[in-house]
Amino acid sequence: MAAIASINVAPVRAFNGLKGEQSAKAAFKVTNGFKTSAMMVWTPVDNKFFETMSYLPPLTNEEIARQVTYITSNGWTPCLEFSESDMAYTINHGPDGIVSSASCGYYSNRYWTMWKLPMFGCTDSSQVLAEVAKCSMAFPNAYVRIAGFDNVKQVQCASFLVYRPVGGAAKAVNARSV
Repeated sequence: MAAIASINVAPVRAFNGLKGEQSAKAAFKVTNGFKTSAMMVWTPVDNKFFETMSYLPPLTNEEIARQVTYITSNGWTPCLEFSESDMAYTINHGPDGIVSSASCGYYSNRYWTMWKLPMFGCTDSSQVLAEVAKCSMAFPNAYVRIAGFDNVKQVQCASFLVYRPVGGAAKAVNARSV
């Protein structure tokens, strides 16, 4: 027993509740990215978005090019898709009359029309940007997105909006909540 060295142990303090040494107000802080004093509520009126990056301000061509470079550097195939604004949102199960209780998860407008073929072997983001420009000129009233497909896993790995039609602009970041 004499061989056991002494162990330094911090003294045990009495339990003071969950507040600890901070005040309850300082310990719990909720923020939505703005310097506000209260939480705000997301407004559903004219405030719809697509995929992850559509919540950000619109991407510049340089930012789109960097995203395409990310897609191609992962070995994914870039592809352009477009949809007229009345069919771009998956709001309900569509006009085809399919009963959702029998076809769980089916939405008739979840797939957008593909612009040409997927860009197999594309490694230059400027080629994708040129196709985005052509697609948006051919269909000015349609939303356009870029998707990245993994040919090994056979899944879509990335998708983001690159063009909004006139009247389909996203709300300003500071106007998305009330």
